[in-house]
Amino acid sequence: MKDFKIYVGLGEDRMNEVLHTSLKNDTTPETFDIKYFNNAGIRFPTRYVKIVPISAHGQSFHTSIWHVSLTGITDEAYVERVRLKYDEFQETTVLRHVLKYLRQRRLLTPYESIISRSGIQPEHPLITKLYESVVLRGDWKQAEDTLSLMSKTNLFDSYIHGTQPYAVWRRLYGTNADGDVPSPRGGHAMCMDPINDMIYLFGGWDGKKSLDDFWVYSVREDKWQILSHGTSEEKNAPGARSCHKMVFDTKTGNIYVLGRLSDSDSASAIGDPGTPMPQANNGDPSSTPTRVCCSEFYRYHTRGIDSGKWDFLSFDTASQGGPPLIFDHQMVLDSEAQIIYVFGGRVVDREWDTVKYSGLYSYNIRLSKWKLLQIADPPVVSPSMIPSRSGHSMVLEPLTRTLYIFAGQRDDRYLCDMFAYDIATNTATELFSNFSAVGGPNSSFTQRAVIDPSLRELYVFCGLTRNQQADGVATTLASEAPNWMYSYDSAPGTWTQILSQPLPPHGMSSNSSDDMHSEMYIEQPQPRYAHQVVYNPLKRTVFLHGGNVGVKDTIEHSWDGHQEERVDDLWQMTLFRAGAEEVIRRATYQLRQQQFREMCEDTTPIEALNFLQTDVSAVVDHTNAKETGTFRSLLAYLLSPSAPTPSPSPMESTPPLPTRVKSSKPHTVDEGSKSEVKIDNEDKSTPRKHSCSLESDQDTWTNKLDEDNEPPEMPGTLNVQALLEAEDPREMELSLSSGAADAGKAAKLTAGRFKQRNEVFESLLEFVAEGAKQPSGNLSDIICVDKFDGQM
Repeated sequence: MKDFKIYVGLGEDRMNEVLHTSLKNDTTPETFDIKYFNNAGIRFPTRYVKIVPISAHGQSFHTSIWHVSLTGITDEAYVERVRLKYDEFQETTVLRHVLKYLRQRRLLTPYESIISRSGIQPEHPLITKLYESVVLRGDWKQAEDTLSLMSKTNLFDSYIHGTQPYAVWRRLYGTNADGDVPSPRGGHAMCMDPINDMIYLFGGWDGKKSLDDFWVYSVREDKWQILSHGTSEEKNAPGARSCHKMVFDTKTGNIYVLGRLSDSDSASAIGDPGTPMPQANNGDPSSTPTRVCCSEFYRYHTRGIDSGKWDFLSFDTASQGGPPLIFDHQMVLDSEAQIIYVFGGRVVDREWDTVKYSGLYSYNIRLSKWKLLQIADPPVVSPSMIPSRSGHSMVLEPLTRTLYIFAGQRDDRYLCDMFAYDIATNTATELFSNFSAVGGPNSSFTQRAVIDPSLRELYVFCGLTRNQQADGVATTLASEAPNWMYSYDSAPGTWTQILSQPLPPHGMSSNSSDDMHSEMYIEQPQPRYAHQVVYNPLKRTVFLHGGNVGVKDTIEHSWDGHQEERVDDLWQMTLFRAGAEEVIRRATYQLRQQQFREMCEDTTPIEALNFLQTDVSAVVDHTNAKETGTFRSLLAYLLSPSAPTPSPSPMESTPPLPTRVKSSKPHTVDEGSKSEVKIDNEDKSTPRKHSCSLESDQDTWTNKLDEDNEPPEMPGTLNVQALLEAEDPREMELSLSSGAADAGKAAKLTAGRFKQRNEVFESLLEFVAEGAKQPSGNLSDIICVDKFDGQM
């Protein structure tokens, strides 16, 4: 079995999908975490489990399952508590749907009676106020004022957070006092002091040699400063290197440096074109290095009396229980716990014919002690182990103390998986075996990632990718969709592409006093790899520097490390989403559309036209083709004698299906029920007939209903139209409480207008968080009334 789904539930007829994944084609047992809570975060008990095979690993394979085991909580008392809480949630959900249905049918008195008796709060009080303003009274000014109050109460925050962001890039041209900037390079290291807005840059590879210059960039001053032209000449400082890592400790202001690929390391250790091609000391890349492969560990002070000095913490971390000499690894620092985590990377040793990877280590800064958390390649693979790799990404979620590790390279494969490592339990959970299959980026190598814990988001800037082509697999730069956002609000999380900033609309000119803003529309960095990215969570700003942009004009065809173009550019990126003002504008546009439609019926055409040209036009985004199209179509309400009815739904606009009824004349078709079908371009049309015998009755297919054979009306059938026409007593109470003028308006609320206003109200709920509004969906859609064969 390859792809499969798992369903669980308390009954065989009430099961929900909790997993859709695939098995690898090997003998290694695999463990999957089953979802045990719903979208509202409520745990649900399970009695039945159903496994549905979808596909096998090949056409010659039969789907088979050799062994399945289940683990979970079976304590009866605990399960009973979960069941009771889930039942309460289910009852509350049903009641909220009933309340929504009653209000949609204008049954306000029983609606409020149920709320009074049950004590349930179906929605935020401001949503109720919005409903009364829009639907019951048509008080448009109060409705718009309510939108502002909703924004101040943060009811739009969830919608704003969930909108697809776009990136605004700006190149930073600051230099040092001599007009210099760090030279073009890739494989360098960067870290950031977010409090003082300082970016530190060290080392890298310029295409010919490893570098040992050390720089700092002040974001506030837009200025570079050279801290050291060559750290190799300084006491206790690291030598030239690339593919190393640096982390910044916000608590102490110290920088830690680990790993390297330097000119003295053998070129035979390099098997991927994405990394530099260093040479040995004598310039011959095939010569055997004489330098011992030791993993040095350094610390640099940016504050205090030791500011500007280096500490040589370890000559060889491997001899102290830490990682061996590695490159293309990842390193993060937990400032609160004062612990550094290092994962993966390729090992540099004398056995160049064998590719080795490093495992997961921690370093306790206070105790100066290394600890091995997970070995690189255990003899027995455990589901809680993360396959080692290089060129991957790793970020720390400090609130939950979770490491997110994903992508990279192992052997010849570019990886597309993602793991969440729980530091407290030393266990890893595979979030995605292939995040490309669920809308994420392609498999990538040397991509960079940063995290914003307050927003619960990761920002990923892709590097090299591999695509299947006719002549094999091609390694290319991620020129299409190079930047992504991963949101981990709910497991396993969602991937969203970060859009480029839109071009200015055709025919519009930007403010001449803001030339930089005009340039920002088209200014963005080239696709690249082996670059570096840092993030300031206090200002929510990304900084990107350098990297390899490939060979000009042949970027997708040549990956020769000696010919690639490296760059020295520094960029700043800020993500933008629709703000609260934009949400209010969109909602106001919907309100004023309905207000205009009603003015076409209640006032003179001149008043309505003036309102359209001023008030409605003022809230239209005239750069948005969809909004401008809707705006122009509103004019049709003035040109028609009465307001056009809303366009039918897809179901309503579907032509009626041919209906099978009993014929009064066997084997004949009534002239009025003939259905003609024209084939190709033939002029003749032939009646479409079908007759059959069921017991003694003769039936015929037709496309019209025989009114004499209409099914009998069910006793007690509800007349929805009559229900909507009838004014509820509660409406009059609300009208009188708001003044006599509004009471007159409420008296003219027809069923059609009530339905229109209700549709506008429910469309505004799109901008409101789930917990603050009525449930989505309709009760009539949830209840199945279309069962046959006597099943109910």
